Amino acid sequence: MQNKIPSVHIMGSRLFGGAEHFYVRLLRILRDAGYPVTAINRPGSPVANDLAGDAIKQIHIPMANGWDLWSLWRLRQTCKDMGECIVQTYMGRATRLTRLPSNTPAIHVARLGEYYKIDGYYRHAHAWIGNTRGICDYLVKSGLPAKRVFYIGNFVPDPSPVDETSKKEALLKYDIPQDAWVIFSLGRLVDVKGFDDLLRAMALLPKEIGGKPLMLIVAGDGPHASRLYAHAEELNLQDRIRWLGWQDNPDPFYALADIFVCPSRHEPLGNVILEAWSHGLPLISTASLGATELVEHEVTGLLCPCSDPVALAGQILALLSATVEQRKKLGDTGRTFLHSQFSASAIRDAYLALYAQLMLRLP
Repeated sequence: MQNKIPSVHIMGSRLFGGAEHFYVRLLRILRDAGYPVTAINRPGSPVANDLAGDAIKQIHIPMANGWDLWSLWRLRQTCKDMGECIVQTYMGRATRLTRLPSNTPAIHVARLGEYYKIDGYYRHAHAWIGNTRGICDYLVKSGLPAKRVFYIGNFVPDPSPVDETSKKEALLKYDIPQDAWVIFSLGRLVDVKGFDDLLRAMALLPKEIGGKPLMLIVAGDGPHASRLYAHAEELNLQDRIRWLGWQDNPDPFYALADIFVCPSRHEPLGNVILEAWSHGLPLISTASLGATELVEHEVTGLLCPCSDPVALAGQILALLSATVEQRKKLGDTGRTFLHSQFSASAIRDAYLALYAQLMLRLP
């Protein structure tokens, strides 16, 4: 019988962005496969609340900051008590605070989804996972041994069913015309996500395409929300845009949309690209680092330069002016690529294979 390698997953964030969602999803698919998992996170954090009630052991440690010596000691003792296991940390704070004793049989793996500073935060780990090949190259160029740097991508959950009644209710709630072209975008309302550029692109587009009104719906929240709302009014877009706020389940809006746009100025991976593909939506993305690694232009999506509203508007107009069959083919090809490379089972199996490989290196 295959040995079920236990793993401990440490997250020190109080947010609930892409890394935090992946943390929760990975824990659940490992648990569902029968592998012992323990979640260590901050008390009252979104990940702790989301995992509450799951059959997953949770240990809450404050991890108040990167210099929290009491949390460092507690993490050290907790991991030592676990014995032979994989200790996987996410992002800088948890990784910086996780310092395994030299005599522990545990292996520390740090997972990175961004081009983070290595010294002082990550170099002490035994191995490293990058969720893009670009991040892995960056880790090696930063002086980490290539034989202990591993690439494993992300996965997103399968869409939940959305019936016609739910779609009509959403259209009515947000005052979206039933015959409108619906452009959907999703993300934190911060500069790096490029929503300013998307607003300027919308201002360059006609109010109607092929006799159908053009509407933009944006799901998300963040510190620049008020500024973006004001910018939309300055561009006279208030009648053509709907701000949806934070949505725990964005599936109904993916289901409503005709196309998905990712306007990011910087995106290491782009989970929203994977989500759009999972819904079979035709995709337009700026050519960020993550998008250029994921998207094959005119095959699985359309790419345009970052921070270029004119080019973005041109791609939107071209895609909405294409035939139904052309848009469907673009969305279907993206979904097929997602299922072949980034399915939950493929990513789970990649992690389990890596854990088994690393455990063989125990002294």
